Amino acid sequence: MEMRTAAKIAHALRKSAAPLVAAALIGSCGGESSADNARKKIRTEHAPHVARILVEDLNRHTVGLRLAAERLAPGFVRVEGQQREKDMRFAFRLLRNPKKGIEQLVISPMSFMAVVDRSGVVIARDATPDRMKGMNLGQKFATVKRALAGKEGYEVGQFESAQKGEKASVTVVMAAPAFYQGEVVGAVVIGIPLWRLSQRLSRQIQTEQAGEGQVVLWVYLYKGDALFHQGTPGTMDMLVPDGEARRAGLTKSPGGYTGAAEQFSAWYGYGVRPLRILGEDVGMVLFRLDPARK
Repeated sequence: MEMRTAAKIAHALRKSAAPLVAAALIGSCGGESSADNARKKIRTEHAPHVARILVEDLNRHTVGLRLAAERLAPGFVRVEGQQREKDMRFAFRLLRNPKKGIEQLVISPMSFMAVVDRSGVVIARDATPDRMKGMNLGQKFATVKRALAGKEGYEVGQFESAQKGEKASVTVVMAAPAFYQGEVVGAVVIGIPLWRLSQRLSRQIQTEQAGEGQVVLWVYLYKGDALFHQGTPGTMDMLVPDGEARRAGLTKSPGGYTGAAEQFSAWYGYGVRPLRILGEDVGMVLFRLDPARK
């Protein structure tokens, strides 16, 4: 990995690694102690672990993108027009093929992979119909613009919905330059929506904690006031601290904080933690419910 990219990720991880502190409990005074273990687990184990998973994901995709750019680079210059677009679409399928593809990209929560020309305009993406063709990602995202100047990277950006009334997609946009004979001829771009990333993080920690019995674990991601998740129980969604509450808690404890909430006679522990590796206003909310004691 390019040293600057690795150093950026390592520095951001250190910034977001401050321990979570205890916050005031939410709810009545009786029975909330059942959430103490959940809060401790979130503070000492789950939150740091999820942050590490995120860093590993960013590292893995960075390596995969670089390899993809190397494979695709000749296709930017050897043919043009519809043939180039056709060739790129075929190459996309190969890149994510379990046998012939790039290991780091075969299993990924990405929603798209695209190639852009030297002006930042999308040549093709890995889906048809291709609604991204002709979109200028170089103008839209600083990360893509930097990739076209020779530097890989990522940012959290936003794609406006083409359908009226649908919410915009807040997405981790990653880009790597494609070099041919020493010159940048284009870039490869992928997008990972925050809701998909939240789902991926939830599934991993749920799988890893399966041996603990009926422990309930979920990861939410947020950017500013907006919350991103998929498959979470609707009743639990109502317990997530809103943007104002998160900001208030993080003002008192910038590294993160924990709390508890009661619902249907069950006490959940939760933790709010910033993920500054993705941006100053991005973070996660972790929920844990331990099995009822008999």
